[in-house]
This record gives sequence, C-alpha cells and structure tokens, in this order.
Amino acid sequence: MSLSPDFLDELRARTTLSGLIGRSVKLTRAGREWKACCPFHKEKTPSFTINDEKGFYHCFGCGAHGDAIRFLTEARGLPFMDAVKELADKAGLDVPAPDPRSQQRADRASGLHDLMEAASRWFQEQLSGIDGSEARNYLERRGITDAARRRFSFGFAPDSRTKLKTALRHFELEKLVEGGLVIVPEGGGRDPYDRFRGRLMIPIRDQRGRVIAFGGRIIGEGEPKYLNSPETPLFDKGRTLFNIDLAGPASRDARRLVVVEGYMDVIALHQAGIGEAVAPLGTALTEGQLERLWRLVPSPILCFDGDAAGQKAALRAALRALPHVGPDRSLGFVTMPPGQDPDDLLRSSGRAALDALLETPEPLVDRLWHHESSAEPLSTPEQRAGLRRRLLDHASAIADPDVREQYRDELLRRFSDLTRPKPQTQWNRNAPRGGRPFPPPRQASASAKAVWSGGLGSHWTRAVLQGLIRFPGVVSAHSEAIAALPLAGRAATRLRDAMLSAAMLHGELDQEQLNTILAGAGASALEELRLKQSLAFSFTRRDADPERASRDLVLVIETLAARPGLDAALEAATIRLKEEGDEAAFQEQQRLRAARDDADRQLAALMEGDVG
Repeated sequence: MSLSPDFLDELRARTTLSGLIGRSVKLTRAGREWKACCPFHKEKTPSFTINDEKGFYHCFGCGAHGDAIRFLTEARGLPFMDAVKELADKAGLDVPAPDPRSQQRADRASGLHDLMEAASRWFQEQLSGIDGSEARNYLERRGITDAARRRFSFGFAPDSRTKLKTALRHFELEKLVEGGLVIVPEGGGRDPYDRFRGRLMIPIRDQRGRVIAFGGRIIGEGEPKYLNSPETPLFDKGRTLFNIDLAGPASRDARRLVVVEGYMDVIALHQAGIGEAVAPLGTALTEGQLERLWRLVPSPILCFDGDAAGQKAALRAALRALPHVGPDRSLGFVTMPPGQDPDDLLRSSGRAALDALLETPEPLVDRLWHHESSAEPLSTPEQRAGLRRRLLDHASAIADPDVREQYRDELLRRFSDLTRPKPQTQWNRNAPRGGRPFPPPRQASASAKAVWSGGLGSHWTRAVLQGLIRFPGVVSAHSEAIAALPLAGRAATRLRDAMLSAAMLHGELDQEQLNTILAGAGASALEELRLKQSLAFSFTRRDADPERASRDLVLVIETLAARPGLDAALEAATIRLKEEGDEAAFQEQQRLRAARDDADRQLAALMEGDVG
C-alpha cells in the first residue's frame, strides 16, 4: 500500500510524540523538550530527548533518531503499516485504501478483530464459571499464577458443540467460520459446530496486541493435545509468534529475545521475570518468523527442549536461517539438560540456572560444526571427504559474500585441525628398531627451518601452488594433506580451496578444469605467482623430469602438512620427560626429535634438488 506524503504529515501532526513515548518511558520536562533514559539502550543518565514541535526524538548516547512511526517500528517491532494503522486509530484518521478490493479486505479484517475479541472475552468468562473448574485446577497444577492468567487472558471452551456459536449469534455464521471458530461439515446433513471444545484457551495476538487466533490445550485425555486456529485472513501461522506483542518491548530492555517451543514455556519464563520470550505455533521456525525475530534483535536465542525432537528442531532452524544470515543477523542456541524443557528447568533449578545458559549461547557456526563433525565416524578418507563436502555446502548456502567467506574459512580450519594426519612414525621409516639411538642428523638449512615459524611463508606457499598448477592430478590424490597446509595469504587459501572443491566434485583434475579455477582466482593472485616463480624445486621448473617433479611435490606437501603434528608430539614428549624423567620418556623424545630433524633434512634436500 502506498501512502501519500500529505496523509503521513497529517498523521504525524496529530500525534503528540511525548504522549506516545511516555506510555513506556518516564519523561522529564526540559525547557521546550522532554528528556528520558533511552528506551533503545541501557543508561543511567538521560540522553534521550523528545521535541513535540518538530516531531522527532533523538538519543545522544546511541544515535537513535526518528518520528512516531519510526518509534513504533523500532521500539515495538511493528511493521510499517501496522504502526501507521495504530497511530491513525488513535488520531481519528482513516488509512486510505488504494483500491476497493483492499478496502473490502480491510473491512473484513476489522469485523474479524471484533469477533475474535468477543470470543476471547467469552472464553475468559467460561474459565471463571462452573464449567471452568477443571481447567482452573489444571492451571493451578501447572503453577500458573492469577496474574499470569490475566496477563495472557486464559479462557476455557466448554465441551459443547454449540455454546460458542450460540453466545456469538449476533455475528454472522459466515464470520464465525471465516475466523476459524466454527466448522461447517462437508457434504451437509449436519449443523455447524464449535471448533474448540473441552479445551483451555490461550489467545494468540499480533504485534499490536489484537487477538487473531487461539491455541487450545485439551483438559484430560484426548488428541491432539494442542489445537490451533486454522489459517484465516488474520492468522498466518508461518509469520506469527506467540507473545510477540509483549516480548517485543521487553526485548528492547533485555537486549535479547528467547525462542522456546510452546505456550507454557513462554508463560513459565514470563512468571520467572523473563518477558522477552516467544514461541512458534506448533511448526518448525519459518523464514517469516525469523524475519520478525531479526527486526527486534540481531541474534535471537533458540532455547528448545533437550530431547531429540527439540534438538532436531533447533538444527532445522539453523539450516533455514543460513541463507539469510549477515553481519547483523545470526542465531544463538541453548541446549536444555536431557529430557527437560525451560519450564522443567525453572521448576527444578530456578531462574539462575536458566540465566546461566542464556548468558553464553552457542553461536550458529558452532552448532553446525558440532552436528556435522559428530554425524558419523571419520576413520576413512570417504567419511572425511563427506564431512568436508557438507561443511562447504553449508557455507555456500549463505547469500552474504563476506559472511559466506568467513564461514568457509572457519569451517575448513576446524576440518583441517580435526583431520590433520598425526605422522609420529612417518619420519622413521629408515630408523633402527629397538630403541637404538639415531645417528647425529645433518644440520637443516635455515630456509627449511623458517617454514615452521607461524605457518608457511609466502615462498613455500607460492612454490606449492605453482607445483599444483603444473601437476593438478596431485590435488585429488593428496587432498587431505593439501587441505592441512597453513598457506600464507587469503588469496592463496581461496585458490587452494577452489582446487580442492573442484577435485571433490570431478575427481582427478585436468588442465581445462584447472584453467577454469585459475580464471576465477583473480588476475592479481595469478600474476603474483608468475612474477615470483620459485626455481628452487624440481616441480616449479619446466626443464625438470615430470615424474621426479611430481614425486617431489607430493613429498613436500606431505612433509609440510604433517610437521605441525610432529612438533606437537615432540613438545608433549618433552613435557613428559621433565615430569617423569624415565628412560622410556627420554627415548620417545629422542625419537621424535630425530624425526623432526629428518623432516627438515628432507625439505632442505628437496629445495636444493638433491632428492632424485
């Protein structure tokens, strides 16, 4: 709907901004303006000013600035049109309809709002009456206080086919059916009947606090345990969140938003003083619901049940959110103790236990990593390749290029750390058995030793990439070692990862596939490789024997990839020798030290062209 500037100006002119903001913030007169503590960030000294004459607010602390419409969209998370309609209602203005059809829809919606409000009042009356005694007992057993009962407008639908229909007979039957309160049997032959019967009734409200649907919890035995209103002109299940009207403003003060699985969890958190909780309505979290959450906070916290179903729901939400995450859009996750939901935890351990979990939510990237890395054993190359493929697929799903690159780098780093070979014995193929000492190693060259200080230097990185460009068939056969290389520079890492991804998809790379990868690597990266070509290795020289050059390239890659694991083992052995001081610890340290020197010696020989 397009609104004219004249209408919006008239709407702002009829709205007293201080009166609007003063409903939720304590104001103090300051000359011709008003001052208050900012509703958008926590502060002790007021820096938030309101100017009624000019019709705007401004915070000198956080920079928040806007008019009456902006305040409702930012402070309460209302969509623009909902904010306009709320202000127009209070100002006595009719929001112009762009065409007769839209006006007709608006009139229908207005009548349905009246109907749903009348139904909610009737349900509340039944809960307080004779028929509602069993429902009241249920609320008492669940620990629902009278204050919470009033706050959430609990009601009761008697176990009758016609009581609600009769009570609301002043509304047309067509309206009752359209609002999802009455069902007309298919095929005729039976009278219309009430949808909700013998159920505890919980109104579902929109962001403006208007009743748009109901959730009914059965009292006693029966299925389904929970029954929601069907889709109606007012109620879009995939875009609605229970308690969004109360949680929106509360999330501004708490600076967080908690998503739980059900109505009762929301109400339990509210009673514990956590008012910033919402719940989807019996379905997996949708893109529309995520959009509403992100309007309120940049990283909502998903706090689902600790059982398998709850954790699967959290993972589905994570995968659904991935395409939409950005620098200011993500999710956090809290895992309940096994078999417990938030209500159970509050009952057993109190608010402090839940607060402790909410203070340190698990980031989205961690949730994805932990799920995928524990999904299956990683004992074979095929299983490790499967993990890497799944991680890259997750990163590729992200639309934002900067976030996508960060996820890719982070997930591949973790993959490399998890799957890096542990080659403690690789260096000792020619070593004598039985613990006899190695002969004194030849001193390795300074350039060979320099490779280990903080990852590969640019010289080694260029040499390896030049070798892979000459011998692309090496990539698929030695992908794990290549993935483990700590290359210098982001451009080099991207080029290496592109080659690995192509090898996973196509198997052994040919020159045509490689040329496509190189074209996507960017001219600057390729130019640097060409201008600074290394001639210290056989696999970077065109005059070298191809068979020998390919073999040397593999030796260099495997040696470079395995060296960090060897260093870690030697460090651990040295610590153990200091602590235990026995002969076995000494022999282990000497063996690893000799293996390290042997690796350095082998690299030095490869650089100098001595290995043939």
